[in-house]
Amino acid sequence: MKVLIADDHPLFRMGLRYALSARGFEVVFEAQDGLEALEGCHKTSPEVALLDIKMPNLDGIETCRRLLAECSSTLTVVLLTTFSEPAIVESARKAGARGFLSKETEPTQLAEMLERIAKSPERDWMPATTALPQFTPREQDVLKLLLIGKTNKRIASILGLSPDTVKDYVSRVLSKLEVSDRMGALRRARELGLG
Repeated sequence: MKVLIADDHPLFRMGLRYALSARGFEVVFEAQDGLEALEGCHKTSPEVALLDIKMPNLDGIETCRRLLAECSSTLTVVLLTTFSEPAIVESARKAGARGFLSKETEPTQLAEMLERIAKSPERDWMPATTALPQFTPREQDVLKLLLIGKTNKRIASILGLSPDTVKDYVSRVLSKLEVSDRMGALRRARELGLG
């Protein structure tokens, strides 16, 4: 099976190549960022692309989207990351990734999982995510300002709303995040990848 690896850390790429080669995978291209991965995909036609989420120039999620659109719709894309926030997992799923694996996975386990994903690419191998709260556009505006420490009075001024209306929006946002105060909202938003 032909694999493309994209990660901005050379030692990590080398370790992946070694682990995958030992399991019979053929690493046909190594890229240090998403743009190189696109170039390599066009040159080598891999069956699987193993992408880091956080890369310079073009991140893993956008690289996934573009690889599937420009290179091959039959390509299986698996994302590797240290980030597992639900919002990131959901973005990866929407981009077309078939798998989402932790960089802390043992090399042999990673190779075994990659074999399973490649054998059943139609299956969704993405981790289950906690349902993200659904905010109205105005609630999103209030949440953004809340997360950067703005007071209700300042939010009202910025959004052109009355302080009482802002208070209602803040209450709804806190309720949807299932927290009771602003600090809880900040922690929960970070856990969900929203802030």
